[in-house]
Amino acid sequence: MFRKILIANRGEIACRIIDTARAMGVRTVAVYSDADAKALHVAQADEAVRLGPAPVADSYLRGDLIIQAAIDTGAQAIHPGYGFLSENPDFVDDVVAAGLTFIGPSAQAIRAMGLKDAAKVLMQEAGVPVVPGYHGANQNPDFLAGEADQIGYPVLIKAVAGGGGKGMRLVESAAEFSENLSSAQAEARTAFGNPDVLIEKYITAPRHIEVQVFGDGTDAVHLFERDCSLQRRHQKVIEEAPAPGMTDAVRAAMGAAAVKAAKAIGYAGAGTIEFIVDGSDGLHTDGFWFMEMNTRLQVEHPVTEAITGVDLVEWQLRVAAGEPLPAQQEELSITGHAFEARLYAEDVPAGFLPATGVIDHLAFPASARIDSGVTAGDEISPWYDPMIAKVTVHGPDRARALQSLSAALDATQVAGTVTNLDFLRSLARVDEFVAGDVDTGLIARHGDALCGKAVPSARDIAIAAVTAADLPDHPLTGFALWQPLERQIALQHGDQLFDVALTARDAATCVVRIDDKGVTLKRKAAGWGAAAILHSTRVTVFGTESLTFDIVDPLARADTGMGGDTVLAPMPGLVRDVAVTAGQHVEEGDRLVVLEAMKMEHVMRAPRSGQIASVTVATGDQVTAGALMVSLETET
Repeated sequence: MFRKILIANRGEIACRIIDTARAMGVRTVAVYSDADAKALHVAQADEAVRLGPAPVADSYLRGDLIIQAAIDTGAQAIHPGYGFLSENPDFVDDVVAAGLTFIGPSAQAIRAMGLKDAAKVLMQEAGVPVVPGYHGANQNPDFLAGEADQIGYPVLIKAVAGGGGKGMRLVESAAEFSENLSSAQAEARTAFGNPDVLIEKYITAPRHIEVQVFGDGTDAVHLFERDCSLQRRHQKVIEEAPAPGMTDAVRAAMGAAAVKAAKAIGYAGAGTIEFIVDGSDGLHTDGFWFMEMNTRLQVEHPVTEAITGVDLVEWQLRVAAGEPLPAQQEELSITGHAFEARLYAEDVPAGFLPATGVIDHLAFPASARIDSGVTAGDEISPWYDPMIAKVTVHGPDRARALQSLSAALDATQVAGTVTNLDFLRSLARVDEFVAGDVDTGLIARHGDALCGKAVPSARDIAIAAVTAADLPDHPLTGFALWQPLERQIALQHGDQLFDVALTARDAATCVVRIDDKGVTLKRKAAGWGAAAILHSTRVTVFGTESLTFDIVDPLARADTGMGGDTVLAPMPGLVRDVAVTAGQHVEEGDRLVVLEAMKMEHVMRAPRSGQIASVTVATGDQVTAGALMVSLETET
């Protein structure tokens, strides 16, 4: 076994690898960028080496610096985690050439599966079913449009390199093909350095079911399936294992196909075979098709660990160190059911835009497994994926595991940045999901109900007000003739402003008046009736929904809104394209600016019809959240 390994990653996956390595008696080396100098994975590792500035091209993608750090610290092997260099075969070659061990598959295996089009040809030759489509090298737009016509709409445009939903577009008709092709290619070029795409038939009731495989270069086993159908823009949100509705026959067929795929390339290490499954009429042995292989550990691996009792990172280290597979297929079995929910810093009502900010408060229930790379006081940076944590639960069956997931999400508390926590809570209670009737379109069908802004009740506002007043640590005291003392507080939630009057009847009773509504709160040992915290000039009230209120300075209540004549940057990012110029007439919804953030493209569109008054950004500009980009002539 290795004495010391270097982890070429950051965040929760780096912390996850450190936990297993420590339990095995293996020392760890962390690497970090300037933005991560105080990150949790740096603190947890035995040693840490600075790579460079925050941009990934200057830090986490600098394979040469990472290899040198491993050599300098005496590490014998490099674990890539997921993302960054984990599926870069040239990096694997460089690691091996330096006399180090890459904890993962060979460069040859990664190359074989790295391009989706070539991988599908290989899988066809190996007898693994694949989705109908065009997987060739001709990237002429007119040719691809013709292929899409032959396949029949709807079709899916997918980048041949990479994954994570980047460079992927669903196209419903021929009229939409050209714009979506250009957008997918641009996003693929940015994310993977390769703009090539493939075209596939889109399955109208698709489920995304993947099989965890593990090989030692000669033999391979599968550790059953995960259902990852709950997706938004092709990015997974909640995963579960095993898949609901799975039969023994279909599981055996999918497992056999996955093992066949792994053996076809002499696979070593942890990998995932992703299948697109027709869920329109139950699961059938002839109703699944190979989609792609992820030649690395998956983000959602904890659900597989929960139902099998296997530590996949431990298996990775053992096989990379030269040991045979730790178990044979007949020794593996499923126990119970597991769910994982991905908690992100993102603004759901604004279209799931990535968010930044300092985490003022972070708390999780002890009943759930938490994989996280941040703690209270950390900042969510615009440079990297905005994941806060993965919340994983396990139960004896699906119903009870789902109850545990809902309870765990309800008990999770985050303050300081907006998150998708309320979205996850609502999603876990959708009737279709509860019944196990899942497909990749479920979130889109329930979008309005899942993505709406939380509306505070009078009681929520009252609890926020007494928390803002810091009662009872700072009680309402002073002189009031023949009447209880009153205090005025102004709170703002979104665009709603609340003028609140607090009247203390006694040390444990407060009457809160909000406009014409009155709420009486009784203080008990646990507080005023709901969990809430005061952080800086904000109050967050926790419950089935998380509600954040700004405490308004009475001397600074002037309206600072900019109306509908301006287009502001919704997040920090890079201006990838500017489609308009001053003086140009636009219609409502026209494309104005393309902003790139978190490796995803976000199109800013005209809020109304009118004439462009000014364009204050140019292609290549780096903008901050709230920066003015385009303004329209004021309507008269």
